Order: sequence, then C-alpha cells, then structure tokens
Amino acid sequence: MSENEEKKTTLAKAEVLIEALPYFQRYAGRTFVVKYGGHAMGNAEAARGFAEDIVLLKAVGINPVVVHGGGPQIGAMLEKLGVESTFVDGLRVTDAATAEVAEMVLSGAINKQLVSWIANAGGKAIGISGKDGGLVTATKAERTTRDPESNIEKAVDLGFVGEPTTVDTAVIDTAVASGMIPIIAPIAAGEDGATYNINADTMAGAIASALGAARLFLLTDVAGVLSKDGALLTDLTPADIAKLKDDGTISGGMIPKLETCVSAVEAGCEAAVVLDGRVGHAMLLEFFTARGAGTLIRKG
Repeated sequence: MSENEEKKTTLAKAEVLIEALPYFQRYAGRTFVVKYGGHAMGNAEAARGFAEDIVLLKAVGINPVVVHGGGPQIGAMLEKLGVESTFVDGLRVTDAATAEVAEMVLSGAINKQLVSWIANAGGKAIGISGKDGGLVTATKAERTTRDPESNIEKAVDLGFVGEPTTVDTAVIDTAVASGMIPIIAPIAAGEDGATYNINADTMAGAIASALGAARLFLLTDVAGVLSKDGALLTDLTPADIAKLKDDGTISGGMIPKLETCVSAVEAGCEAAVVLDGRVGHAMLLEFFTARGAGTLIRKG
C-alpha cells in the first residue's frame, strides 16, 4: 500500500468514527439486548466477529446483554444420544429427557462457548440462565393446532416448553455493574419446580422489556422484513406489522419474531431490530451509521 493509499484508509476510518460519535454519546450507559443464534452461531469466523462487536459495545459505554438460542445443537445432541424427537407444527415436543438435554446444551456447552468467545475478544462475560438469581420465572406454554380434516382447533401439549411470566433483573444489574457482559441461556424454572425451555426470541424480548432496553436486536438468517417484491422494509410500527400480517406480506417464522418485537416496544423497550446475522458487523452497521441495516420497529 502506498503512502497516499494509507492516508486515505486512515481518513476513512476516522470518518467512520466521527459518524458514530453521536450514537456513542446518545446511548452511553443504555442497554442493548441481543438475541444470538442461527447461521452466525455455527460459523467460527462469524462468531468471532459477533464477539468483537459485543466487546466494542461495552468499550464505548453501552451495556450489551446476550440471549442465545441453540435449536440445531440440541437436535444434534438428541440424535447423538438416541433420544427421539417429536414435532407438532414445526415445534419440538420437549419431554423430560429432551428438557434435560436442552438444559445441558444451552446452559452448558453453548453458553460457555460464548463466554470464551467474548474473553478471546478482550471482554469479560458471565454465563447464566433464567434460573440464576431468579432471573426468569416460566409457565407452561399453551399452543393449539387445527385439524386439517375437521378444521377443529385443539390444544397441543408441548411438554416442558415455557413462556416467561416474570423477570427479575437483579442478577443482570449486578453483573453489568461489575463490568461483566451477561450471556443468558433460555432456560427457566417454573413455579411448579419444573425446568422449561423457552424460545430465545421470546426470552430476549421479555428481558429487553424488563430492562427498558434502548434496543432489542434479533439476529436472524434473513435480511429483515421484506415487501412482496423483495425490498427491505427498514422502518415499521406495530400498526404496519398488523397490516402486513393481514395481507400476507409476512408469514411463517417471521410472524412470532415480529410479535416479540411489538410486545417489547409496547412494554418499555425503545426499539427492536430484525437483521441478518450472516452479514459481518450487521449490528454495528444498523446502529452506528446513518445508512442502517435490517428492519427497525418502533412504537410509533
């Protein structure tokens, strides 16, 4: 690289920092809740980039809180152990044996791997689950399915699949005050004493609401919410989302993600973002540049 090229590169880096400065100032001391999963979790290079992004957020005065998933890893371990899985409408039925494996994989292997990634990137993280410090109390999730022949809706027992009912952020507050980055597995205890596996998006939304987070980031395997002609929809309100559901623009797995975003912004989270975790530094591009990335959901 010539001296002139090096100067241009240095100047470009300086301009990026100047562009990001107002965002650093505005959100210093605020909380970002990040749901991490999907493609990025299974890719070593993407995982390192994610860890670096989280450490950077902490370094500039923002408090990141990570909630992670692990469905594919749970499935792989169940297969390895010879535990057969049953699915209803794409949802895994979590019996006692499956719940035990889910806790082992989520609270154990995945959680501690994320803690190690953060450490390797120069940060300090602590791995916990919803059980620790009474962070999340869960109740058994209730689901229904419609019989294709009779068209009659009936209840489905998904076993130890839960929904968060209460969130006590004391353990998160303590960790953050100590300079730590909380890494949270979506496992929680119920009032009945049982252990429940919770959808990671749902868990992240509940925690973001309880913390009054400035941002909830849902990292996915798609660019964000797309229009019928494939264009990225960059800004939505709950009313917009309701219309898009009614006209069929959004469907399938995107619906529960957006329902989580709507619930979060209506319960105290400033804004939620659905963005592509496969894109390098997508979270930083969304937040620290005027261009942005993904789909931003605000209350309106």
